[in-house]
Amino acid sequence: MPRLLKTRFAPSPTGLLHLGNVRTALFNYLLARRENGVFLLRIEDTDAMRGHEKYTEALQADLRWLGLVWSEGPAVGGALGPYLQSERSAIYQRYFAELEANGLAYPCFCSEHELNIARKTALAAGRPPRYSGKCRQLAPEERLARFAAGTPATLRFHVEDGGRVEFEDGVRGSQVFETSEIGDFIIRRSDGTPAFFFCNAIDDALMEVTLVVRGEDHLTNTPRQILLLQALGLPLPAYAHIALVVGADGAPLSKRTGSRSVQELREAGFLARAVNNYLARLGHTYENNQLLGLDALAAEFSARRLHRAPARFDEQHLHHWQHEAVRHASTDELCDWVTPAARALMPERSRDAFLEAVRGNVLFPPDTERWAKVVFGDTLEIAHDAHQAIEDAGKEFFDIARRAIEKHGGDFKALSGMVQHLTGRSGKALFQPLRAALTGALDGPEMARLLPLMGEERARARLIRWSNGAGG
Repeated sequence: MPRLLKTRFAPSPTGLLHLGNVRTALFNYLLARRENGVFLLRIEDTDAMRGHEKYTEALQADLRWLGLVWSEGPAVGGALGPYLQSERSAIYQRYFAELEANGLAYPCFCSEHELNIARKTALAAGRPPRYSGKCRQLAPEERLARFAAGTPATLRFHVEDGGRVEFEDGVRGSQVFETSEIGDFIIRRSDGTPAFFFCNAIDDALMEVTLVVRGEDHLTNTPRQILLLQALGLPLPAYAHIALVVGADGAPLSKRTGSRSVQELREAGFLARAVNNYLARLGHTYENNQLLGLDALAAEFSARRLHRAPARFDEQHLHHWQHEAVRHASTDELCDWVTPAARALMPERSRDAFLEAVRGNVLFPPDTERWAKVVFGDTLEIAHDAHQAIEDAGKEFFDIARRAIEKHGGDFKALSGMVQHLTGRSGKALFQPLRAALTGALDGPEMARLLPLMGEERARARLIRWSNGAGG
């Protein structure tokens, strides 16, 4: 019977969650959800970290905001915890001891200076840098003497030469690594803390993760982790290494290259559905180009559709999905999303009609505030191009428009029809001056929706201003 699919997201809480990290979380979540599997959250902090608690809380808040709710992990629990790496030290020490007892790991007393010289020598000779195995040959007495002298020591895993590590990557296909090119590697640092890929592999096995989806920058860690798990007799997960997200310059997306954190996106007014739809398509192909909820995104998500080429971040594509998310949001969602100032300007009776009128012309909460001021405010800012259209139309045009609104009120179709009949104007020459005088802009939401919300008195006052030949 096949094992239940179990994926995981295992962030290190050293800062706020950024787009590249959260895309990895989303991919793992969607794969698990599609198969009715388990999505695990594990926090890869360490005893040496300080002040990581605030980032641990922040990343959990980010995942919840996006709807990426984990079914096992911190705050949820599970039978295979604890789910914070800092609480699992005794587990790692047990496996260190097992490897040493079986002659598969040994202390290394080489200093960083010695290792740097060896690394440079190998590179100068055109060889890949790998550890020589120098400390593996030390006699037990020599090791004891160095420990007694207080010489710092790391712990290295012994890799036999002449072997191969082979696995099928879910994105990149067949992978083969020669053990002679790997060399003995450090699994415990000189300060006693475990190396990242050691505890990462141990936790995946003990927490019964069946599929590890992570960035391609971890691909070279995988053969080391496979060797470790095989040596300890622990189960191996399947692996899928996804292409990294890069910026416009082709460099990996990072805070230094303009990547924003999920928290910053949320505070800027991006909707969670927009972020999910954008990231799900960043390096993955969907046949359906409509805005999708998480269930629909999961139903069409497949490792076979993941791209091998780097995924290029495009702000305009993110804005496209933001536009779609705003268009499809409920009026209650939009009311919570707008700025407090916009909410204060909207009369309760007009709230839903106003949000329906402007949703196609706003991307972020401040946009709703601008239109709320246009529709419900007492003062109106006039854009330069709108001012020019007003001047070109002339006072008589607006005197006729004033009479039209006095006759037809908020019926924009009837109002514009009367102005067209009496002035002979049509097209842009008719509609642009009317829109400019009433809204201060040459484009925006449908006037047929805005005018009834604006009210006859406010609209009439704006038209009178220009029929009297008012200046800027």
